[in-house]
Amino acid sequence: MSFFPKISFQCEVEEYLTKVFRNNELIAALSTQEVESKYQSVLSHLSHPPSFTTVRVNTHLASVNHVKKLLFEEIQKQFKGLCVPVLEHPKLQDILLIPVIGPRRDLKKHASEVIVGAQCGYAVLRGAHVYVPGIISTSRFMKAGDLVSVYSDIEGKCKRGAKEFEGVKVFLGNGISELSRSEIFSSSGPLNGLGIRMTEPVYLSPSFDNVLPSHLFLQNLPSVVVSHILNPQPGERILDMCAAPGGKTTHLATLMHDQGEVIAMDKIAKKVKKIKQNAELLQLNCIKAFCYDGTKALSVEKREDEQEGPPFLPESFDRVLLDAPCSGMGQRPNMAYSLTLKEVTSYQPLQRKLFTVAVKLLKPGGVLVYSTCTITLSENEEQVAWALETFPCLQLQPQEPHIGGEGMRGAGLSLDQLKLLQRFDPAAVTLHGMDINSLQDSREDDLISLANKDCIGFFIAKFIKLNSK
Repeated sequence: MSFFPKISFQCEVEEYLTKVFRNNELIAALSTQEVESKYQSVLSHLSHPPSFTTVRVNTHLASVNHVKKLLFEEIQKQFKGLCVPVLEHPKLQDILLIPVIGPRRDLKKHASEVIVGAQCGYAVLRGAHVYVPGIISTSRFMKAGDLVSVYSDIEGKCKRGAKEFEGVKVFLGNGISELSRSEIFSSSGPLNGLGIRMTEPVYLSPSFDNVLPSHLFLQNLPSVVVSHILNPQPGERILDMCAAPGGKTTHLATLMHDQGEVIAMDKIAKKVKKIKQNAELLQLNCIKAFCYDGTKALSVEKREDEQEGPPFLPESFDRVLLDAPCSGMGQRPNMAYSLTLKEVTSYQPLQRKLFTVAVKLLKPGGVLVYSTCTITLSENEEQVAWALETFPCLQLQPQEPHIGGEGMRGAGLSLDQLKLLQRFDPAAVTLHGMDINSLQDSREDDLISLANKDCIGFFIAKFIKLNSK
C-alpha cells in the first residue's frame, strides 16, 4: 500500500512515459488491464525507498565477515538495541543488506516544522540526517535542541528562510535541531554541518556518516551487479567511460585485486576529484582518473607524447563499462521528477555517441557492458536493438549473476534476446512496508528475494566484440 503519493511528472513527460508502458508489443503479450496495473505500480514504487540498504564491502582491505560484525554493532547502537539483521547475499558475496523498517505510520508530529529540499528529503528517507545546506525553511522560533518535524518540499516552491509553508510537503519524520533558526539563516554566510539529527524517521535506515568509510561503499544493488557482469580479471586494462563518483570504478579495481589498470573518465573536474578521493580512501592504486569527454576519447592517430590518458587508440581495452548518462527515472525515492521531455529525449543520441566510441576502443574478444538507471525503452532495449543492427561485430551475452528480470517488450527484440538482458523493475514486487515483527518472522531466503526485486529501476546489457570490423 502506498504511503506517499505516486511520482509526478511534467504533462508531456507523463504522456511520453504512458506510451512507453502501454506499447503495442506489451499489450499484445499481456492484457491491457495488466499493462495498466503494472504501469501504475511503477509510479507508486518510484516515490518510495527500496526495502533494503545495500553496502558493498571493500574486500581489498577487510573480509565480509569482519565488516558484517562491525556493521551489526553499529546498527544496534544507532537503533538503540533494535535487532535488525545484516544479511549476506548468496550471489553477490561482497555486499551486505540491511532491511529498512517502515513506513512508520504512528509517529506524532511536532508543532515546530523544518522544510528541506527534495534531494535532501530523499537522502533522509534512505537514512541520512539533515545537513544545513538542505534546509529551506524552519518555524519562526526554532531553537537548538527543539523537537521538530521534518518535511520535504517536493515541488521546490518553498522560499528560503520562510517562517511557514503551506505548499505541498511530505512528512519525513521527527528529529532534534542542532542549531537555531537564526544560526541556520545567518547573514554571515551559509553554514555547513549537521542541522537536524533524525530520531524518528518515517523509514528507519542506518546512517553511514563516517561509518567504516574505508571498508564500506553505499551502493544500490544493481550497481554492484554491473561490475560482476563485466567480470574484470587481474592484469587487464579496463575503461570506465562515465565513472563518477567512482562506485563502480573502485569495485572493478577491487574485483581485479588492484592488479592491472582501470581508466576512469568523467567530463566534470569536480566529479573526477571525487573518483580520486574514493580510490584513495579505499586504498586502490590501479585506478587512473581523467577529466575528459567520453565522446572524444578515441584517437585516430598515434600520439608522440607517450601520455597515458585519453584520447586512446582503437582496440586499447580488454573490457569497457559504459554506465551511461541517462534520464535517471529509476532512482528511488523520487516524488516529483523535474526534467522536461526535451531533456529526457536528449540522452539517447548522447548514449549512442558514447557507445560508438566504446565499441571502437574495445579489443576483439573484449566485453562491453552498457547500463543505465532509468526505465524508458529508448535508453535501454531500443539502444540494444540499435547496437546489434549498427555493429555486426557485437553479440549479446548471458549475464552472471542474473538477478533482475528480462528486458521489456516494445523495441522489437526477440524473446531470446530479451532473456539475455537484465531489467530491474521497481514494481516487480507488491509495495508493502516492513515492521520489526514481520522482519523477525521472515525467512532469510524471502528477504534476499525481496532485496533482489525491490530496488531502483536499472538496466544492463552485456556484449562481446567478435572482430574488429
